[in-house]
Amino acid sequence: MKYTKNKPEGYKPRLLDKVIENQLNAFGAIEICGTRWSGKSWTAEAFSNSIVRVDEQVDLYNDDPNLALLGEQPHAIDEWQDATGIWNKVRHEIDDSASKPGQFILTGSSTPPSSETRHSGAGRIARLRMQTMTLYERGLSTGKVHLEKLFNGEFTSRINTLTLSDYATIICNGGWPALLNADENQAHSMISQYLESLFDISMREMGKDPQVSRKIAMSLARNVGTSANLKTIAQDASEIDGATLSEETIRSYLSDFTMNYFIFELPGWDAPVRSKSRVRTKPKRYLDDPSMATTLLNVNPERLLSDGQLLGIMFESLCIHDLSVYARLLPNVSSTPLRYYSDSDGLEVDAIIELIDGRWAAFEIKLSESKVDEAAKNLNRLKKKISLNPAAKNREPEFMAVIVANAPYARQRPEDGIYVIPLGTLSA
Repeated sequence: MKYTKNKPEGYKPRLLDKVIENQLNAFGAIEICGTRWSGKSWTAEAFSNSIVRVDEQVDLYNDDPNLALLGEQPHAIDEWQDATGIWNKVRHEIDDSASKPGQFILTGSSTPPSSETRHSGAGRIARLRMQTMTLYERGLSTGKVHLEKLFNGEFTSRINTLTLSDYATIICNGGWPALLNADENQAHSMISQYLESLFDISMREMGKDPQVSRKIAMSLARNVGTSANLKTIAQDASEIDGATLSEETIRSYLSDFTMNYFIFELPGWDAPVRSKSRVRTKPKRYLDDPSMATTLLNVNPERLLSDGQLLGIMFESLCIHDLSVYARLLPNVSSTPLRYYSDSDGLEVDAIIELIDGRWAAFEIKLSESKVDEAAKNLNRLKKKISLNPAAKNREPEFMAVIVANAPYARQRPEDGIYVIPLGTLSA
């Protein structure tokens, strides 16, 4: 990897680094966007020869955005959205240089409201999403089972060493780069501070009430991984102190949470490309890192282990987090390669990865080996249903897998070819 002299000491390489290197060779600028503390600034430093931090002198850069562009290229502009005029200045600089690649690296922890005067940046600025670290990036997954190889029919059985107790700690501590060596009390304290900053500063700057923001966030944590409707979230938030929140109010808060990369949505999938289900199926909502949900629910690893149902929900959230990162790194994928399946017959499959050439794979998520047979029945039911749908025009899935926590091996079932893959062996 072609890092610069500015690479921070102790920098832990990210899976996105290879994409960043490629995009810097193709675009005048890239934007690395994602939740605060996910590692964007460190990564930008690792690829830049100079950097300015906009949030340290916001007034200066609002008065004269051109100042933020000064520095040896590739030049990083950290938290550009705090002085939104910077975006158009970067775009003009790229145009004036005949689109010379690799000039700027922007980082953004929130998406500013759309503006008629701000250009989209299309063709000049590549936008890359960074989430918190996956198990593989944290050195907790062996990474011996590769999604890309599975799509090519390549698989070798592997040993798994992670236990349910390990996962409880992994979930509660989260994938924050600054917390890799933190104990559970330090992690809980710092994640709590992140949430306070989100509610009291970021959401307030968007005109939202911090207390209402927290109430809605607590409802999202309670309903993580579901397609809970606006009415349900409004009832949850209202029941805390009896206040009445309209569905329109909830929608506005959810939009701002999304703009702050606090939540992301997992859209629905159906085999027919033009199926109405792809549009009409309600998305599931997940918090950007599972640790935010456990912190909001005031749960530590010991308490999480004592509640099997909650542990299962949070493990699913962790799997979706890692799959969303790995899936975006596969060749031939759209901007939303990860989805889920749900139909009117009550069949639901936790995750679907679809490539733009029509190849797809299906995943069920379970805590242990004891649930694998049940998950396999679901997957085989989906496979049969798709094959019998004349409108689908889809090939059979390239592979199907059950992602598990507590299992000794990554293996393939001889009876149906379904893979059983511990999350602690998976990577892109």
